Order: sequence, then C-alpha cells, then structure tokens
Amino acid sequence: MRVVVRTVSELCVTVGALIVLFVVYVMFWTGVKADHVMDDQIDTLQRQWAESPPTPAPAPAPSTSAGPVAEPSPSVSPSPSYAPYKKGKPFAIMYIPRLGFTWNKPVLEGTDVATLKKGLGHYARTSQLGEEGNFSVAGHRRTYGDPFKDFPELRRGDAVVLTDGTTWFTYRIDKGPYKTVPSDVEVIDPVPRKSGYTRSGRYLTLTTCDPEWGHSHRLIVWAHLDSTQPVEAGRPEALRR
Repeated sequence: MRVVVRTVSELCVTVGALIVLFVVYVMFWTGVKADHVMDDQIDTLQRQWAESPPTPAPAPAPSTSAGPVAEPSPSVSPSPSYAPYKKGKPFAIMYIPRLGFTWNKPVLEGTDVATLKKGLGHYARTSQLGEEGNFSVAGHRRTYGDPFKDFPELRRGDAVVLTDGTTWFTYRIDKGPYKTVPSDVEVIDPVPRKSGYTRSGRYLTLTTCDPEWGHSHRLIVWAHLDSTQPVEAGRPEALRR
C-alpha cells in the first residue's frame, strides 16, 4: 500500500512540475522569443528603409468621400510603391502611446498563426495603410509577446501611429473597446456598421482576443486617420513626450 501511495505521490509531483514548466513556457519563454523576433522584424524594416528608402507612389486623385462623422477627411500622403504587401512580411511599425512610450510593434501582412507569432497582422482583404477604406490589424492579447495585453486600456481620442518608412500616419480612436464574437466579421468592413461611422473614410480597426487568456470573444477599437506627415519632418506630435 505504501508503495502505491508513494508512486501516486511521485506521479502527482511529476505532473505538477510538468504543468508548471508548461505555464512558464507559455507565459514567459514564448514572450521572450516573440519579443526578440519582433525586434528583429523592426530592425529589418528600419535597415531596409535606411539602405533603400521606399519611393512614394504617384499621388492618388482627390477623393470626394467624407471621413468619419463630424471629422474632416485629412490630406493623405501616398503609399509606398512596394504595396500591395507581401504575405508574412513586415511593412510598417505601429506605436500606441497609451500602451507606453516604448511600445512599438511590427505590422506584417496576414493574420495566420505563424505571422501573428512575429508581430501584428494586417487583414489581407482590408485597405492599405492610409488609404480610403478600413486598414484592419489583429494582435495577440496574451502569449507571443502579449502585444495587446493592455488593449482594454485604450480610450476614445488615443493616438495610434504608424509609419511605412515614408510617412507618419496618426489615427485617433473613436470607439472601443467593443466586445463581440469571432464570427462578427463586419467589424473590418470598409465602413463598419457598429463603429458609428456612416460614410466612407480612412479608418483603422484593431482586434484582439477576449478574455485575456481565452478566445471566445473579440475586443475591437475603431479609429479615423487624423493626420499625416513625411518622416523627414520628424516624429509626429503624438509621439513626443
């Protein structure tokens, strides 16, 4: 009997140790690896931009579309000529001051599992950065660097700033975090029905999982393009402390 009890006890200890190791792996080690990978993605982008600056594409014809409700349509600098973006490759860097002035993440094309391990992912069927439509981006809430861990802290008026190597794009959050279910794909429509926008414009949608360690729901924020400026003009006001 003692042998059985001791064997069961040892087995419980072993299982417990394996569980602890797994939790450490999920909570810590994947984060360390992801932070390193994301830093590499940003370094790669910045090196590419320094060695071979992206050439802006010809300016698009003036748009007659209005922006979000009660907001004017900003003057938008043209997107780089290397768009459309290449699947699984980084093309921009995102900054969200509300999440910390050291918070910056690469944005890659696609939202598959492998891509989201390396940074934020652009929904391929949505508009390109700064263009008319809805530039939509997904990110992990937890694991793989926890890029959107503090997503619920985002508030109306917060800045979301992106650069593609030629231009700074400053978006301002209008609504969110809004909770919905994964099947609610309308949140990344060109004019999301529940966003409060009623006409076409230049919008940004950010999505992540909810609850913090689950994926039964999604949290959403919507923003409009507030301003742009060339990178030669320095960092935008939203990133100046």
